[in-house]
Amino acid sequence: MKSRVLAVIPARYDSSRFPGKPLAPIDGRPMIEHIYREAEQAVRIDRVVVATDSAVIASAVEDFGGETVMTSRRHRTGSDRTAEVMEKLGGSIIVSIQADHLGIKRTDYDRVLKDMMVNRNIHYASLMKRVTGEKELDDPNRVKVICDDAGDALWFSRYPLPYLQGVTDARVGRFGYYYHIGVYFFRRAALERFCSWRRSVLEKAESLEQLRILEHHQKIRMYATRSRVWSIDAPADLKKTD
Repeated sequence: MKSRVLAVIPARYDSSRFPGKPLAPIDGRPMIEHIYREAEQAVRIDRVVVATDSAVIASAVEDFGGETVMTSRRHRTGSDRTAEVMEKLGGSIIVSIQADHLGIKRTDYDRVLKDMMVNRNIHYASLMKRVTGEKELDDPNRVKVICDDAGDALWFSRYPLPYLQGVTDARVGRFGYYYHIGVYFFRRAALERFCSWRRSVLEKAESLEQLRILEHHQKIRMYATRSRVWSIDAPADLKKTD
C-alpha cells in the first residue's frame, strides 16, 4: 500500500567527524530512535522509515521496532537517498529528516503538512529557528537563512546572513537572524525534479543541498519553530542534550 505522506530519515554510519552518529546514546536510546518516535507520532505522517546503506544502523533500528530500507552507497545527499526510498514505497508528500537534528516536535511536522495539503503551490518547505546568540550566529554548522515577505527562502549560508555594515558586535540584537533546521518537505514531483538536477556550483561551495533548489528558481517555504532543537555535529554536542 502506498503512503500519502512518507517520512524518511536518511542515516549513514560513516562520518569523518562522528562515525556512527545516528546511534549515539541519549537517555539510554540511540539518537535515531528519538527522532523516529517523534516523527511517527505526527498525525499527518502515514509511514516512517530509516534509509541507510549500513547494516549496523539497519539492525539497531529494527531492534527498537523501526522500519528500514537499504539504499545505495552512491548518494551524495540525504535528499537523494530519500528519493530512492520514495521510488520504492511511494508517497505524494515526502518528509526528509536529518538523523542528527534532535528535538523537532510532531506539531512542527503537522503544521507544515497541513499547509501543504491546503496550498498546492507549496512544493518545497523547511523549518528554521531564531538565532539567540553571537556564538550561534558565527557557527558554520548553524546554517543561516533569510526570507522574503511571503516566508520563502531567499538564501542560505554558513556565515552570518545578512552582513550588517558598520556593526561589529551585538548583531543578534540588531537583526532577527534565523538558522535552518534539517528537515525538508517535498511534493513527489518536486523531489523528482531535485534529483534530476546536477549538483550546483553554489551548492558545492557551501555544501548545502537546498541551494540547488534556489538556483533553479524554485521557492522553499520556511516555517519558524520554537522547539528546542539540537544539531549533533560532533561527540561534544551530545552534552547539550543533558
